[in-house]
Amino acid sequence: MIRTTRLIASASLIGLIALCTAWELWLAPLRPGGSWLAMKALPLLLPLPGLLQGRRYTYQWASLLILAYLLEGMLRLLTDRGTMQMLAGLEALLSLVFFVAAILYARWSAAPRIVKTTAAD
Repeated sequence: MIRTTRLIASASLIGLIALCTAWELWLAPLRPGGSWLAMKALPLLLPLPGLLQGRRYTYQWASLLILAYLLEGMLRLLTDRGTMQMLAGLEALLSLVFFVAAILYARWSAAPRIVKTTAAD
Protein backbone atom coordinates (compact mmCIF):
# COMPACT_ATOMS: atom_id res chain seq x y z
CA MET A 1 0.00 0.00 0.00
CA ILE A 2 2.87 2.39 0.74
CA ARG A 3 4.26 1.97 -2.76
CA THR A 4 0.83 2.54 -4.31
CA THR A 5 0.19 5.75 -2.36
CA ARG A 6 3.67 6.99 -3.29
CA LEU A 7 2.94 6.32 -6.98
CA ILE A 8 -0.48 7.98 -6.81
CA ALA A 9 0.92 11.06 -5.05
CA SER A 10 3.77 11.42 -7.54
CA ALA A 11 1.51 10.95 -10.56
CA SER A 12 -1.09 13.41 -9.32
CA LEU A 13 1.57 16.04 -8.57
CA ILE A 14 3.16 15.66 -12.00
CA GLY A 15 -0.31 15.84 -13.55
CA LEU A 16 -1.07 19.00 -11.59
CA ILE A 17 2.19 20.62 -12.72
CA ALA A 18 1.35 19.80 -16.34
CA LEU A 19 -2.24 21.02 -15.94
CA CYS A 20 -1.27 24.35 -14.33
CA THR A 21 1.29 25.03 -17.03
CA ALA A 22 -0.92 24.04 -19.97
CA TRP A 23 -3.96 25.81 -18.54
CA GLU A 24 -2.32 29.21 -18.31
CA LEU A 25 -0.25 28.96 -21.48
CA TRP A 26 -2.46 27.18 -24.04
CA LEU A 27 -5.77 25.71 -22.87
CA ALA A 28 -7.56 28.72 -21.34
CA PRO A 29 -5.13 31.53 -20.50
CA LEU A 30 -6.37 34.79 -19.02
CA ARG A 31 -4.77 36.66 -21.91
CA PRO A 32 -4.33 35.48 -25.50
CA GLY A 33 -0.87 33.98 -26.00
CA GLY A 34 -0.45 32.89 -22.40
CA SER A 35 -0.33 34.32 -18.93
CA TRP A 36 2.25 34.77 -16.20
CA LEU A 37 -0.10 32.71 -14.03
CA ALA A 38 1.64 29.67 -15.50
CA MET A 39 4.31 30.38 -12.90
CA LYS A 40 1.91 29.06 -10.28
CA ALA A 41 3.27 25.63 -11.22
CA LEU A 42 6.76 26.52 -9.96
CA PRO A 43 6.09 25.91 -6.23
CA LEU A 44 4.88 22.43 -7.17
CA LEU A 45 8.35 21.61 -8.48
CA LEU A 46 9.91 22.09 -5.03
CA PRO A 47 8.60 18.87 -3.42
CA LEU A 48 8.99 16.74 -6.56
CA PRO A 49 12.55 15.44 -5.90
CA GLY A 50 11.70 14.52 -2.30
CA LEU A 51 8.50 12.80 -3.36
CA LEU A 52 10.25 10.75 -5.99
CA GLN A 53 12.84 9.70 -3.38
CA GLY A 54 10.11 8.76 -0.89
CA ARG A 55 11.05 11.25 1.83
CA ARG A 56 8.32 11.18 4.42
CA TYR A 57 8.92 14.76 5.58
CA THR A 58 8.43 16.05 2.03
CA TYR A 59 5.06 14.33 1.85
CA GLN A 60 4.08 16.01 5.10
CA TRP A 61 4.85 19.59 4.09
CA ALA A 62 3.72 19.11 0.48
CA SER A 63 0.29 18.11 1.78
CA LEU A 64 0.03 21.62 3.25
CA LEU A 65 1.28 23.29 0.06
CA ILE A 66 -1.28 21.50 -2.07
CA LEU A 67 -4.18 22.99 -0.10
CA ALA A 68 -3.65 26.33 -1.88
CA TYR A 69 -4.17 24.58 -5.23
CA LEU A 70 -7.23 22.75 -3.91
CA LEU A 71 -8.67 26.06 -2.76
CA GLU A 72 -7.98 27.75 -6.10
CA GLY A 73 -9.53 24.84 -7.98
CA MET A 74 -12.66 24.89 -5.84
CA LEU A 75 -13.01 28.67 -6.08
CA ARG A 76 -12.61 28.73 -9.86
CA LEU A 77 -14.89 25.72 -10.20
CA LEU A 78 -17.66 27.72 -8.56
CA THR A 79 -17.01 31.05 -10.30
CA ASP A 80 -15.71 30.27 -13.81
CA ARG A 81 -17.63 28.85 -16.75
CA GLY A 82 -16.86 26.66 -19.75
CA THR A 83 -13.35 25.32 -20.28
CA MET A 84 -11.98 27.15 -17.26
CA GLN A 85 -14.56 25.49 -15.02
CA MET A 86 -13.63 22.06 -16.33
CA LEU A 87 -9.91 22.75 -15.80
CA ALA A 88 -10.63 24.05 -12.30
CA GLY A 89 -12.48 20.84 -11.48
CA LEU A 90 -9.53 18.81 -12.71
CA GLU A 91 -7.16 20.93 -10.62
CA ALA A 92 -9.30 20.41 -7.53
CA LEU A 93 -9.50 16.66 -8.19
CA LEU A 94 -5.73 16.25 -8.71
CA SER A 95 -5.05 18.32 -5.60
CA LEU A 96 -7.43 16.24 -3.52
CA VAL A 97 -5.97 12.98 -4.80
CA PHE A 98 -2.47 14.19 -3.99
CA PHE A 99 -3.53 15.37 -0.53
CA VAL A 100 -5.11 12.05 0.42
CA ALA A 101 -2.24 9.99 -1.01
CA ALA A 102 0.40 12.16 0.71
CA ILE A 103 -1.35 11.94 4.07
CA LEU A 104 -1.73 8.17 3.77
CA TYR A 105 1.91 7.76 2.71
CA ALA A 106 3.12 9.87 5.64
CA ARG A 107 0.96 7.89 8.04
CA TRP A 108 1.77 4.41 6.74
CA SER A 109 5.50 5.04 6.34
CA ALA A 110 5.94 6.17 9.95
CA ALA A 111 8.15 4.06 12.15
CA PRO A 112 6.16 1.78 14.44
CA ARG A 113 5.70 3.22 17.90
CA ILE A 114 6.91 1.21 20.82
CA VAL A 115 4.53 1.27 23.72
CA LYS A 116 6.19 0.76 27.07
CA THR A 117 4.17 -0.90 29.74
CA THR A 118 4.80 -0.61 33.42
CA ALA A 119 4.27 -3.12 36.13
CA ALA A 120 1.16 -1.22 37.21
CA ASP A 121 -0.53 -1.98 33.88
